Amino acid sequence: MDCGVFLSRFDGQSKLLVRSLLSGASGAHRALGVFHRQQRANPQMSLSNFMETLCNDEIICPDTEAQPLTVKPLVCLFPALFKHNLLSFIYLVHSVLPRTSVLHLLTCLGQDPHPSPWVTALVRQLERNLGVYNEEPLYTPLCSQRLKELSQHLAGFGETGGWAKCFSGQRVESESQSASGLSELGTQRKRKGSFVNLDSDGEETAQQSKRIKMDACGSESVDAEEQSAKEEISGRLESDAPAETHAEQLQPVPDSPCDALPEHIKVCVLQIKELLENQTEWDQSSMDVFKVLNECDPGQVEVFCSMLSLPDLPEQTLPKLCSSILAPSLDLSYSTAATLIRSLLLEKVLSLSEPASRCLVTAVTSLCSHCPRPMCHALIGPVLEEKNIGNPQAELLNRLIEGCLDSHYRLLLLQMTLKITWSEAVLSIIHSLLDSKPDLSEELFTQFTEQLVTQGPQFTKSVKFAKMMLTVLTKYSSHVTAAHKHSLCNCLMLNETFLKKPLQAALKRITHTKIHLT
Repeated sequence: MDCGVFLSRFDGQSKLLVRSLLSGASGAHRALGVFHRQQRANPQMSLSNFMETLCNDEIICPDTEAQPLTVKPLVCLFPALFKHNLLSFIYLVHSVLPRTSVLHLLTCLGQDPHPSPWVTALVRQLERNLGVYNEEPLYTPLCSQRLKELSQHLAGFGETGGWAKCFSGQRVESESQSASGLSELGTQRKRKGSFVNLDSDGEETAQQSKRIKMDACGSESVDAEEQSAKEEISGRLESDAPAETHAEQLQPVPDSPCDALPEHIKVCVLQIKELLENQTEWDQSSMDVFKVLNECDPGQVEVFCSMLSLPDLPEQTLPKLCSSILAPSLDLSYSTAATLIRSLLLEKVLSLSEPASRCLVTAVTSLCSHCPRPMCHALIGPVLEEKNIGNPQAELLNRLIEGCLDSHYRLLLLQMTLKITWSEAVLSIIHSLLDSKPDLSEELFTQFTEQLVTQGPQFTKSVKFAKMMLTVLTKYSSHVTAAHKHSLCNCLMLNETFLKKPLQAALKRITHTKIHLT
């Protein structure tokens, strides 16, 4: 089961947090940014649904028939990097969470049969912060053993021959190395240098110094992946954090995404980032820097969006940014436009809990007018697929339907609605689509009628559903066949709104017309 399947277990706001926590080594900070935006939009929001869903039991199907079914909390099925980010995020916000919810989640993580040592350490650290007594140390037995060995190697520190002996021994060993051995050592050092050091305080400097001395004395060197994982986590734990663990159980910090870009594109990204942060007026030369998008392939555009942190941009920046992206000098491909739209707008639209701001509306409508196809697939489609969208999302999509999309794209959206479960918000969008009178084929109208009949029983008291039905029977009466009429008649029998009689009268008029024509 992949993470895409896991996402379906969460509601709309929680899904944004999950996506952030899956987004790499900076996932905890991205999730914190999403959480703060959601709080600003809705001060009453809580993380209770998010925590509860993570703790829900999930049935795990075996790979072979001989293996039994097993049940694990959902959180145990996510990759180790997600768990690292999740625990770091909870460490940052645990003061606003119910203590029982956090402890329940930590208990669920304890059911993981093969936990990462860093996950174990973070769990124990959180337990200590919550006042739960746990006599077990944060470090692993292997870490304890290596620390003892290190202490033995450094026993002569401060005495004549202590450190001097270590370094002189290293010089003798270096002189005896072959040319190939030197080359291998250089390669190893390059690998270590490619990882990101997340800490710069005095404690980390001291730890680095100890590592250098240990290597100089000829003890077993720390693997690059292990060192990277220690550096990533040391900033998250207190001074009693673990110093070592099994390298094969740790995941290295990914290389900087900037490495995927040529130098001249990196320079442009830095210039754009400065423009976005300064909040000053942009002249023509400022806007010309966006021409670099014409040179980016799809993968580079993803990196471009990630480096600029487009999902986190303040909404007042959007109009200027969109006008630069849509400048005549830029010839955006479909994939580039879709990536920009998804990165720039999707999280902002999904997290709406009140009507969209003027800046957000301006950005969405300008991009939709110029890039309707990528907008349909990168923004409108994913919003429709969310189970818990509300009136703010429906109002924004209805603006796009009425003012930015021609008949072809309205038909595309109507087809999208046939593949999802309807809600009150979706009914509003469908009604808006039908009101625009797109040219429905007989096949599409039949499919739509089947959806009316299938999903109608859950909307027997919905006025929105009744109004949509009335639109179908009045504006599309010429499409209704005898087969449609029979299905729609049964559907109307279940209706319990004040529009039931007008609906039956509209259907009856269609029947009389058909009889008269025959």
